[in-house]
Amino acid sequence: MNGQWESFLAPYEQAVSELKVKLKGIRKQFEETNQHSPIEFVTGRVKPIHSIVNKTIRKGIPLANLETELQDIAGLRMMCQFVEDIKNVVELLRKRKDFTIVEERDYITNKKNSGYRSYHVVVEYPVQTIEGERKVLVEIQIRTLAMNFWATIEHSLNYKYKGKYPENIHERLQRAAEAAFLLDEEMSLIRGEIQEAQAEFSKKNDQ
Repeated sequence: MNGQWESFLAPYEQAVSELKVKLKGIRKQFEETNQHSPIEFVTGRVKPIHSIVNKTIRKGIPLANLETELQDIAGLRMMCQFVEDIKNVVELLRKRKDFTIVEERDYITNKKNSGYRSYHVVVEYPVQTIEGERKVLVEIQIRTLAMNFWATIEHSLNYKYKGKYPENIHERLQRAAEAAFLLDEEMSLIRGEIQEAQAEFSKKNDQ
């Protein structure tokens, strides 16, 4: 059974590996031309088998429909310094020719009830294998560092409490989500000064 899972997940592993290189390359191009990069860093992963199975049970997805109905088997996260950077990253993704965007979900304008904020782009990415081309779905999450900090903590608590938080934890998570949102707003107000300072710091280090 594990061998079957390895074979099934291999194209997803390849997609994550290739896209990490490509998306990190965007940041490098901005840096080489001395421009502000809207991308701080990129991470990626393939969902563990037990998480895939649990999600299919929870959502009632037949294993035969995994490829079409489970969009986040392969996932990447693109971290940005500022909320404004997220829009720029999304535009960059829309212009690319090496994958096709099949869905976008804006959880920044329309945050989840939990307080979660992020922008999700689901793409269909063609993986080249020895048996020919195979297109797989990849979910790209674009968020600020503050959004990512909150989401990481929330994910851990969600796992611990299986989605059923004690009321005091739920209230604190809500307050923390708003605090993260306010932090992003404050950073946006002084974005120009921050970028100038970072540019000067980079020039000094290059000397």
